[in-house]
Amino acid sequence: MTFSLRAACLAALLASAWPMASVHAQAGELPAAQLAVLKQKLAQRLPDLPPVDGARTAPVPGLIELRAGGNVFYTDANGDYLIEGQVLETRTQRNLTEERLDEINKVDFDKFPLKDAVVWKNGNGKRRMVVFADPNCGYCKQLEKDLIHVKDVTVYTFVIPILGADSKAKAEAILCLKDRTQAWRDWMTEGTPPARVFGNCASPAQRNLALANSLRVNATPALFFEDGSRVVAALPATAIEQRLVKALGRKGG
Repeated sequence: MTFSLRAACLAALLASAWPMASVHAQAGELPAAQLAVLKQKLAQRLPDLPPVDGARTAPVPGLIELRAGGNVFYTDANGDYLIEGQVLETRTQRNLTEERLDEINKVDFDKFPLKDAVVWKNGNGKRRMVVFADPNCGYCKQLEKDLIHVKDVTVYTFVIPILGADSKAKAEAILCLKDRTQAWRDWMTEGTPPARVFGNCASPAQRNLALANSLRVNATPALFFEDGSRVVAALPATAIEQRLVKALGRKGG
């Protein structure tokens, strides 16, 4: 099921149902009893919705923010309406939903096992980012080509074969080669298949999959930046640049 009510619907619903008030109202976790009722009702009515991990009052009066599978949804106090969309603060032009997603999905970048990644850099490589990618993912291939145009960055790619047997075979072949960086980029940007590997090797593919699962990465490409934020999308070079600048600013670099 697709939950496709977007920002315009959200604005209309708020205008008709709730009085005007500051979006900076204090957020607080819902009482356990109220959360249990909401979770039960939504699970019965919307079985395709990811399990609700938690809920709190939203910045907009009358709305409750639901955290489910690393995503954010909004509902009313009774769980009769569900909204998927972006909450924008018009006065400051802040995207409150995006900020909240960054917060709840934040990771410790320094804890990534970078030895298991395919690594390459442009320029001085002082800015860092992590990518989870499948070798047969078309969006991942486009991302790899766009990353060529991003300056002064080091890219750590965790190859995860999630698109079938051929992805697993290609991942193992690439990760088992001595120069896996060249093999990965040749395949992703030029379509040159990796050389065949004979015998077994100590491939990190399974560790990469376990890492992806622990981070709830179930689609590729997934991008992580040094401030701990993530994006599950093939961003163009300009958007990646903006994210890198933002991440470096948050770290005080």
